[in-house]
Amino acid sequence: MATSSYISSFASSLSGRSGGAIYIHIPFCKQACHYCDFHFSTSMKKKEEMVLALAKEIQLRKSEFQDELIETIYFGGGTPSVLTTEEIEFLIAEVYRHYNVIENPEITLEANPDDLTRERIVELSKSSINRLSIGIQSFFEDDLKMMNRAHNSEEAQKCLELATQYFDNISIDLIYGIPGMSNTQWQQNIETALRFGVPHISSYALTVEPKTALNALIQKGKIDAPKDEVAEAHFQILVETLEKNGFIHYELSNFGKENYFSKNNSAYWLGKKYIGIGPSAHSYDGISRSWNVANNALYLKAIQQDQLPNEKEILSKADRYNEYIMTGLRTIWGVSLDRIERKFGQHYLDYLIKQSEKFIKDELLSIENNILKPTSKGKFLTDGIASDLFYINLEE
Repeated sequence: MATSSYISSFASSLSGRSGGAIYIHIPFCKQACHYCDFHFSTSMKKKEEMVLALAKEIQLRKSEFQDELIETIYFGGGTPSVLTTEEIEFLIAEVYRHYNVIENPEITLEANPDDLTRERIVELSKSSINRLSIGIQSFFEDDLKMMNRAHNSEEAQKCLELATQYFDNISIDLIYGIPGMSNTQWQQNIETALRFGVPHISSYALTVEPKTALNALIQKGKIDAPKDEVAEAHFQILVETLEKNGFIHYELSNFGKENYFSKNNSAYWLGKKYIGIGPSAHSYDGISRSWNVANNALYLKAIQQDQLPNEKEILSKADRYNEYIMTGLRTIWGVSLDRIERKFGQHYLDYLIKQSEKFIKDELLSIENNILKPTSKGKFLTDGIASDLFYINLEE
């Protein structure tokens, strides 16, 4: 199948069914990475209690997906690989018990290299997990120490050597734009990943979030701040190298070979419904967005009282338009002008075309077959461009 045909058929296969995704947030980590602002605890004292609470939330929310088929189950975090395989299988079984699940769903486990011993990989290969997402981040020891990762370079390479023997569907995470990382070192990171033959790579620029240890270290002058021009140079190297090696750049931060796109993440980008289970997890049903409390103790207390500890926001037409602009521009499928007109009306379409003019003139955006997309030159700037296309304070 030609690449363009695969891309179209993949999107059609996801969009054409009344399906949904289940995301399960595991709020525990062995130690805190300096750059991370996700919700987690480094104390494992409440782990067993949390697993039972997650199972109960899965049950409490089954009415939300009465008409949907579950197509993907995704364990994110935190560090889901701190759970035992038995605990993971228990939660998967709870999804099957309360929801309608397609045959052969994509079931992903995020894992850290230090958790992936040979014994654990073999164990997981015999479980329901059929996709691993491994948090490598870098193959250089200095980078891992600076980020306060729990694994070292040797563990990163050893786990991939083992995992690729037992799993076909593997994604790895890499971080670029790290202070002090040269273009040559970044190229070496990519080449090392390619040697293991993994079919999917997710790669993100190192960002400095306000309440992180990384921000504090930069403020104290102990670490240099990341530079945009370095990140952009790394991004261009990443895109060029992976595309030369048969990867399709199907989302701003995601590269996959044919048949290895993330079905779970693609469902989010293509506007499918999803339920987020666990503290801080988000959910979306097409007309509203909700999010659970980002506090383990409050989450446990509420679930034990058969209450859902979440807040809900009904999305306005402008919210839904803005969300489509943001997700559409980040993907290879772009923003359909026909869909804008059909779902949001002529006024929104006229606004989008007007706002896009300067970016088209600067060759950062293009329109082809009535699809608005970033150009190669504009890809790295996608999020900033999208914000300029948002419709703010629209009278409904």
